[in-house]
Amino acid sequence: MTEGYSYRAAMAAEYDRAFPHVSKYFVPFLLRAARLGSGQNVLDVATGTGLAAEAALAVVGASGSVVAADILPDMVAQARRRLDRTPNASVAVEDGQALSFRDETFDVVLCGLGLMFFPDPARGLSEFHRVLTAGGRAAVSVAASSRLAYDGRIRVALARHVPGLAEATSRYFAIGDAARLVSLFDDAGFVDVETHTQKHGFTVPSFDAFYGPFERAGSIGQALSSLPEEVRHIVREEVRRDLNDTGGPVEVEVEVRFASGRR
Repeated sequence: MTEGYSYRAAMAAEYDRAFPHVSKYFVPFLLRAARLGSGQNVLDVATGTGLAAEAALAVVGASGSVVAADILPDMVAQARRRLDRTPNASVAVEDGQALSFRDETFDVVLCGLGLMFFPDPARGLSEFHRVLTAGGRAAVSVAASSRLAYDGRIRVALARHVPGLAEATSRYFAIGDAARLVSLFDDAGFVDVETHTQKHGFTVPSFDAFYGPFERAGSIGQALSSLPEEVRHIVREEVRRDLNDTGGPVEVEVEVRFASGRR
């Protein structure tokens, strides 16, 4: 096993330990937006470690099926550990912008907190539309704004100190605009497009408990690890001040936007 592979696998495992409380809270709203029901065949794109796929399995039951797909092999490996005992679940390494599945394969496509990572979200939604059966529904969730994203303060602070990240950060949060997201669904050919937001406050025991996992997981961890130590310290202290850390529990308010449309 190479050092790079070990690092990426460790980051995927850390993600599964550190952030499921955030993802899990918003998953039921995603499934509701998708009108998920018993017996449906589901594709969960950008599945991460498989949390939404696992929840979807409980809804579709033994007569349905779920394919959990992600572009990152280490995330897929983590999802496989979660889902491998379920006979009607499978996992696959897939690019959400170029899915390998045939047209009209799935009744539902889910993408929970993943579309904002796509270099071309419009292309991704077109792929979701293509693989849906007639009348099938796609549902996505995205960060509603930089101020009310669980990772928003860190991404904005990073973009201030790493100019190369500014464009990606702007694109990451732009998709949370309701009009923009509805327009993307419309352009991909969806009808009956709906959008709404859900807000929730998370209490973390300390600033270190909040910030530490970001240093060890995901794209933020990768970005931080590439910076000089003094810049990492500056970013950390900016986020600490922004969260009004006083040495006790930290309150992080999160707002997620959901959108869905029918093929």
